[in-house]
Amino acid sequence: MRLLMLGGTEFVGRAITEDALERGWEVTVFHRGHHAPPPGTSALHGDRTAPGGLAALAEGEWDLVVDTWGGAPTAVRDSARLLAGRAGGYVYISSRSVYTYPAPAGLAEDGPLVDGSPDADSTAYAEDKRGGELAALDAFGDRALLVRAGLILGPYENVGRLPWWLNRTARGGPFVAPGSSDLPLQYIDVRDLAHWTLDAAEAGRGGAYNLASPAGHATMGSFLEACVAATGAVAEPRWIPAAAIEEAGIEPWTELPVWIPEGEMTDYMFGADVTKALEAGLRCRPVQETVADTWTWLQSLGGVAPHRPDRPEKGISAEREAALLGL
Repeated sequence: MRLLMLGGTEFVGRAITEDALERGWEVTVFHRGHHAPPPGTSALHGDRTAPGGLAALAEGEWDLVVDTWGGAPTAVRDSARLLAGRAGGYVYISSRSVYTYPAPAGLAEDGPLVDGSPDADSTAYAEDKRGGELAALDAFGDRALLVRAGLILGPYENVGRLPWWLNRTARGGPFVAPGSSDLPLQYIDVRDLAHWTLDAAEAGRGGAYNLASPAGHATMGSFLEACVAATGAVAEPRWIPAAAIEEAGIEPWTELPVWIPEGEMTDYMFGADVTKALEAGLRCRPVQETVADTWTWLQSLGGVAPHRPDRPEKGISAEREAALLGL
């Protein structure tokens, strides 16, 4: 298989690139040149947001294109149109954010969607991803595979969720464990996403798939226990009720990454119906493996994970945490 990876140097793109290389595929990475692509790939350089930025893709044929773009849908539109006659299939890594909010737990791929346009400039994340989906469909039709990922964790994370929890538990001592320990989580290990995506594409699958673990594959308790175990720290989770966290003005999801108080938002974020992907071969590794492997990777970087400049920093400050713990 000849794979053209649009991106391929960070997080999801890198995991997909490495999985393809492990299969013995021939991988071409198209990127801006800001980060080194994985060894064993061929590199083409360009900027999808600049005039003439796709010039390096004017020639060449591939069996598959994978695109992780999350900005203006016009970038997906232009790439997909350019490659439609020279690529067998097009995978667009989308997001479950394309579903309208609120949405009940158990929502499948036929749920209501936000509006989007392949011709739009960047507006908001959900609308941008939906516009990207439509751009892929317009150019490739049933040869387009739309991967609607949930929360993504694992090695190479450049958003700051799991790396923050690992660094916090590694410091030891009592730490804020938010809400209830039995809160069901739903997420996808980036390597499981990569493996399923390439399997599905190789099998010729098209259309939309929710891609995340079954709801409750892990809980907030098992997730934090895995963080403590992986770091080997003497750390004590102290479970703080959601009401106390709200009263203190502490933001879920950002100051306390991964966590959302139970209610409408957890139904939306952690309640997807993933039956279709499971029936198509999705396998999800245990949370302990995801966390331990991420810690190994994070240690190799000296504990400082890369961070996307377009995403806010994650984690509660030591001062605010101490106040919440009453220390």
